[in-house]
Amino acid sequence: MKRIFLFLLVFIFTISCKKEITLSNIGNITISKRVNYTDDSKELVINSGKFKNVISKERLPFKTAMLLNSSLIGYFSELNLENRIKGVSSPEYIFSEKIHQLIDQNQIFNIGNEQKYDIEKILSNKPDVIFTNYVPNFANTYDMLKKNGVEVIFLDEFLEEDPLEKSKYLLLFGKLFGVEEQAGKAFQNIEDNYKKIQALSRSKTEKPNILCNEMYGSQWFLPGGDSFVARLIQDAGGNYILKDNKASSSVPLSFEEVFIKAENVAYWINISPHQNKKELLTLNPNYSKMKVFNHGSLYMINNREKDSANDYFESGVVRCDLVLRDYFKIFHPQDVTFSSQPLIYMKPLR
Repeated sequence: MKRIFLFLLVFIFTISCKKEITLSNIGNITISKRVNYTDDSKELVINSGKFKNVISKERLPFKTAMLLNSSLIGYFSELNLENRIKGVSSPEYIFSEKIHQLIDQNQIFNIGNEQKYDIEKILSNKPDVIFTNYVPNFANTYDMLKKNGVEVIFLDEFLEEDPLEKSKYLLLFGKLFGVEEQAGKAFQNIEDNYKKIQALSRSKTEKPNILCNEMYGSQWFLPGGDSFVARLIQDAGGNYILKDNKASSSVPLSFEEVFIKAENVAYWINISPHQNKKELLTLNPNYSKMKVFNHGSLYMINNREKDSANDYFESGVVRCDLVLRDYFKIFHPQDVTFSSQPLIYMKPLR
């Protein structure tokens, strides 16, 4: 049940114009509507939501870091910064094989979980910086870490609505760890790939109807029409059934409401892991009444899953171009552009 809730949570919390990628040491860089940083000769100022970090340039680049959220690991992996990580929480949710190797070698420590962090272990292996989503219940913990000289940077990347803006966090990590050029090239590659697929999608005259997620309890939580997932569906050439909705977060609907809206749906995506369609029916027998269940194509997001870890929530956070490519291949099966490239994160449910 916890894993299914995790899948839903990511989508529940799920545009800006392109900014020129600048690798200069001085200037203002906008990552998204939520995140930006200003760099001058003496300090780096990071604005992330309601939080601000003012970091002396003498402390940069950071040499060591700890992560309280596994969703941020994808940025370190993309920039080959795994060796800078000295601590992670809830390692059972981490997909990266390299991270697990470093944990086995005692180079990365398990510093607790979302219930309780091991403050003693964190402070005894004092990192230069800790990255985390902001969780109000841990406000006292954050204050204690700051008072002991640890820089705590809050990055709520899961709130971003634009896929490319979420990937653009790479530039911030590049600045903080002294790999700006590498980060700029990595993001440029992702952006170029994404826009190529987006342009290809726009050339398609057929836009198949798309449904996503599934029932949780008595409600079906669908991503709002201005959400991260809705943007991916649109950019992949799909016609999302809630595209006219203006919410950026989730929209709870009854089965009956979704049943009506999904009348002509061809693809049902982002389903949580199940052995087969029969197992899905055990959760809600009403699915059998839906045309898409009987005649459409169903896809889960567990093609890269290992025990409790799912790479969609790790590398997929950063590589929106690969997620978009998966969706494009699913929505346009007759297109041979990516026929030699298998699905990465998505997996058919039969």
